[in-house]
Amino acid sequence: MSSPIVTVKTDQQRQDLVIIPPTSGVALSGKIQIPGDKSISHRSLMLGAIAEGETTIKGLLLGDDPQSTAACFRQMGADISQLSDQEVRVRGLGIGNLQEPNDILNAGNSGTTLRLMLGLLASQPGQFFAVTGDKSLRSRPMSRVVSPLQQMGASIWGREGGKLAPLAIYGRQLTPNHYHSPVASAQVKSCILLAGLSTEGKTTVTEPARSRDHSERMLRAFGAEIDVDPSCHRVTVTGPAKLTGQTVVVPGDISSAAFWLVAAAIVPGSDLRVQNVGINPTRTGILEALQRMEADLTLENEREVAGEPVADIHVRSSQLKGCELAGDLIPRLIDEVPILAVAATMAQGTTVIRDAAELRVKESDRLLAMARELSKLGATVSERPDGLEITGGAPLHGADLDSYDDHRVAMSLAIAALLADSPSHLYNAQAASISYPDFIATLKTALGES
Repeated sequence: MSSPIVTVKTDQQRQDLVIIPPTSGVALSGKIQIPGDKSISHRSLMLGAIAEGETTIKGLLLGDDPQSTAACFRQMGADISQLSDQEVRVRGLGIGNLQEPNDILNAGNSGTTLRLMLGLLASQPGQFFAVTGDKSLRSRPMSRVVSPLQQMGASIWGREGGKLAPLAIYGRQLTPNHYHSPVASAQVKSCILLAGLSTEGKTTVTEPARSRDHSERMLRAFGAEIDVDPSCHRVTVTGPAKLTGQTVVVPGDISSAAFWLVAAAIVPGSDLRVQNVGINPTRTGILEALQRMEADLTLENEREVAGEPVADIHVRSSQLKGCELAGDLIPRLIDEVPILAVAATMAQGTTVIRDAAELRVKESDRLLAMARELSKLGATVSERPDGLEITGGAPLHGADLDSYDDHRVAMSLAIAALLADSPSHLYNAQAASISYPDFIATLKTALGES
């Protein structure tokens, strides 16, 4: 059998071209490990940098985004060892002691880095900071965190009235506030909670639906006073707080696991175990969605690691069924919508995804990207203002595909191409390194390549 994956580097265009022929009876099997959770990796670096004492991080994600977070906090005086998935040591400065950097802080492609960091920078009295990112990040909306910070008294300036990076921040002593967020966003919530760490009194965020709660869990573990009222999606931090360095064990990222869960569900004959996956209930929308689609998956070896629930997930191929994905479920699977769209192309009937307009302001317009690229493959996809409508069962054909420089689009299209009847060329496949540097290597392993 010829290799199902061929990677060609085209240095002149700075692109990777991945050629993915049809599986020709090849199934995904065995056991795979996935990289550490990106959300937890970011937060462990940040909280370690502002805690007192030393923080040890095991299982850190080595993608581009956490590298950007580490680089920014090193510029502000935090002692962060070389990043490794084995062990990273962070000697923190204590809350309020970040140093004014002598250059612009660059968050790269990482919205989490920039948005969460703003809460800390805005609450550093007397310090000046300038922050930017790559072309994609400079086009993404920042007013969703700038506005609530300004309500607390923050001094922030930027393009289009502070809506876009680059941004300039002059740190001030902020005043507590109760912010009613119009969107369920862990980035918005976390930014405000981080600002509240050095703010006298109670800083509160209420959301319209439940968003991922890694910040609340980790802040509490580091010693912050956190009050959570799940009945109304409200979180409160009491400041000023004192954080103490901890040992953080980062579980596998369920957003990375999602690609393998869908691949094994739709590639005939597959039988795959994805090990050490974080199953935080604010992140398990992907599991609920696949169960609604009648995927054959089970949780095994459920346990708790450093305050986060973890399990191995066993998935076998099956005939999926179309369904509707909308409402409160969407915030718990927002990053997984692209790969769920791929699953829908193989499902019987029609899958409707609604309430996902947030995807238009990610690393790319993911609704537009997935609708266009899956249509190139021959799938029946209609783009909606806030989602997608996909009728499954249409045969897929090889095509020239574009990742839009978006890691989740790149990986989703790679999985979709496995079901085509001829080779596909995926341009800008290297975008996967943002969150999953070893994605192509893991795909080869899962398909039985040495």
